[in-house]
Amino acid sequence: MNDFEQALLEKANILVEALPYIRKFYGKTFVIKYGGAAQKEPELKQAFAQDIVLLNFIGINPVVVHGGGPKITELMKKLGKNPTFIHGHRVTDKETMEIVEMVLGGVINKEIVQLINSHGGKAVGLTGKDGNLLKTTKKNIKINNEEIDLGFVGEIEEVCVDVLESLQNRGFIPVIAPIGFDKKGQSYNINADTVASAIAVAVKAEKLILLTDVKGISDENNNLISTLNNEDAIKFIEAEIISGGMIPKVYACLNALKGNVRKTHIIDGRIPHSLLLEIFTKKGVGTEIVL
Repeated sequence: MNDFEQALLEKANILVEALPYIRKFYGKTFVIKYGGAAQKEPELKQAFAQDIVLLNFIGINPVVVHGGGPKITELMKKLGKNPTFIHGHRVTDKETMEIVEMVLGGVINKEIVQLINSHGGKAVGLTGKDGNLLKTTKKNIKINNEEIDLGFVGEIEEVCVDVLESLQNRGFIPVIAPIGFDKKGQSYNINADTVASAIAVAVKAEKLILLTDVKGISDENNNLISTLNNEDAIKFIEAEIISGGMIPKVYACLNALKGNVRKTHIIDGRIPHSLLLEIFTKKGVGTEIVL
């Protein structure tokens, strides 16, 4: 067998390996949180869009939720505003909320939609205001028993999935900016991992997948953990093996699992086509979190 024939055989083997997963997930919904390097590096952006379109073409229903914190910070600084964060939450006054809506609901959302559509997909951009998708209440936090006002930072009260189901039934791919609204129509900035988790529960997703800038969850010796259960995840947080920005991601996964999402994944978005590698190969490229 020559090199050309060997290369063809390897491609065939890849397709054969993927076949059981394609059959298993046909007609299922995957909610994917898109952020980090995969949202910034040109090669990774193209690979992500291709992955989403491929999932859609083989009968899986992807729902994309995106962040965009760095671009919000960049525009704030250009406008002379200094970003302030408290326990990972962006303090969001009225002017900052306007910037958040402009960047997330306008620039970033439409860029992702165009990118997916350029590869043959049918993406539609949404915020939580569209179709009453994300009904929200104001979020406050306590530090040392003191109530902290974060401004227009919200937490989800209800996800109304009618608009998502209508789009998916017609073959469209929803791309969602994490902006909600309250009963008075006030906009709120919401953590994108939290939004992805809540939507995954609401649409009864098969999987919640969070793209990050790390290889997944590692143990105390920095070895990647392929599968982590609920009990061990809590122990790792208490032992500070899981720390910093990874904590809300893990809780987003645990909350999704409690809401009957079948499996959750934290994967390395710095690897091209990491979505396909995690879903359609035995080993994957990140950490699977299960109950």
